[in-house]
Amino acid sequence: MVTNSVYSHDGAVLDPIQKAHSCAKPEAEVRNMEPLALTGQAHALAGPCSRWPAEHGETIRQIIERAGNKWAVLVVSSLQIGPLRYTDLLRSTPGISQRMLTHTLRQLQRDGLITRTAYAEVPPRVEYALTELGATLLTAITTLIDWAGSHHDEIQENRTRFDNSGTPSEAAVQTR
Repeated sequence: MVTNSVYSHDGAVLDPIQKAHSCAKPEAEVRNMEPLALTGQAHALAGPCSRWPAEHGETIRQIIERAGNKWAVLVVSSLQIGPLRYTDLLRSTPGISQRMLTHTLRQLQRDGLITRTAYAEVPPRVEYALTELGATLLTAITTLIDWAGSHHDEIQENRTRFDNSGTPSEAAVQTR
C-alpha cells in the first residue's frame, strides 16, 4: 500500500510542516527510491532534505552544521592557498582559540575534508591541507563569502533599520 505519510526516525507520522523540516521521506519513496508525487500543501512544503532517504537525515544535518560552522569555513578558506602549519592557521583565523582550532581541525579531518601530515623532523612539523572533497566544499564556501560581501551594505542597512524600529513587525513593514 502506497501512502503519502512521512515518518520520523522513531516511526511517528509527521504533519506537513514537520515533513518540510525533516530529512524523512514518504514510506513508498524510501522503499522504492523513486520520487513520489505529493499533492497540495505537502508538495508546497517539501523541505531541502526531502529528496534524500530518511536514514541519511542525521548525517546530512551534521555535515551542514560542520560546513556552516564559522571556524570550519575560515579554516577551509585559509587552506585554499595550500598546506599550512598549525600556527599559520591560528594566525590566519582571527579570534579562534587554540582549543577551538584543534577541535575544528579534528572534525574536518574526521569528515575527510582535510589531511594532517606529521613530518619526522626536529623540531616536529605538522601540516594541514585540503583533500579533493574539501576543495569541493571550498567552492561552496567561496560562493557564500562572495554573496555576503556583495550584499554587505544592504544587510547592514536592514540590520540598522530593524534595530532602530523597536519591533520586528515594524521593520518588516518598512522593508516592503
